[in-house]
Amino acid sequence: MTMPLTLEWTLVTEGQEERVEDQNNLFKMSIDGYRLYPIQDQIEIRRHKDSDQIGFGRIIELTWRDNRTFCIYQLDSLYSVN
Repeated sequence: MTMPLTLEWTLVTEGQEERVEDQNNLFKMSIDGYRLYPIQDQIEIRRHKDSDQIGFGRIIELTWRDNRTFCIYQLDSLYSVN
């Protein structure tokens, strides 16, 4: 049995991120499909695939379950609040 896997170098949030309570600059989100991101390396964060970069972050934790990727990331820098 094969498992489709996509390697990603940019985290696209589509506005689905949620702040992790009581943690500075930590966010969580889930994405359709199984995706693999560099862990603890700085990557681009974008709101939408074709939009400008909103900042840099680091993936802290990845979990795959039920054809979804769950991730927790730390926002290292933000270009704009809009």
